[in-house]
Amino acid sequence: MRKEQDFYFHKAKKDNYPARSVYKLEEAQKKHKFLKRRQRVLDLGCHPGSWSLYTAKLLGEGGLVMGVDLQHTDIPPQKDHAEIRWLCYDVYADELITELRRQQSGFHVLISDMAPSTTGNRFTDHQQSLRLVRRALELAGLLLHENGSFYCKVFQGEDFPAFVEECKQHFAEVKIIKPQSSRVESREVFVLGMGFRRQPRAA
Repeated sequence: MRKEQDFYFHKAKKDNYPARSVYKLEEAQKKHKFLKRRQRVLDLGCHPGSWSLYTAKLLGEGGLVMGVDLQHTDIPPQKDHAEIRWLCYDVYADELITELRRQQSGFHVLISDMAPSTTGNRFTDHQQSLRLVRRALELAGLLLHENGSFYCKVFQGEDFPAFVEECKQHFAEVKIIKPQSSRVESREVFVLGMGFRRQPRAA
């Protein structure tokens, strides 16, 4: 294990997070501050729960995190943190949208750490990653409040610039972030969109 990876692994254990991936969100948040107290946040690909726990701590009482994953997640609530509701759903299921709308009118932020099961084929993995992030962007278009934010993981590849352009159609500001806690050789980056602009409905 590389030295820096060992550092983040042990830091997560010390900070009581299930996975080191939490620092990929924390770094972006410290710089851009898109998560704010008492917001409602949708966390896609939430298992094992680190992003949801970190977000709930920032939001505090009165906030809400809805964590969605194919795997069942159930971590007890923490004192003075926002409420977390764990949902076990496929992100492509229409029932997910129905359930989210049943529970909430919308969200201020959508975060996504979703990643495909990798095959070792760079092109295939890139395309499967794009499929997931485009679904996340689609859900953002349906569920985000005006001026909301979007933070998602994506594998870089030849079609990555096109996805960034898609994000620019929905957000006033789009940034590409490579967190320090992400392996240097990894093709994963994070796209941050701020200032969501709802698209006019077709006539």
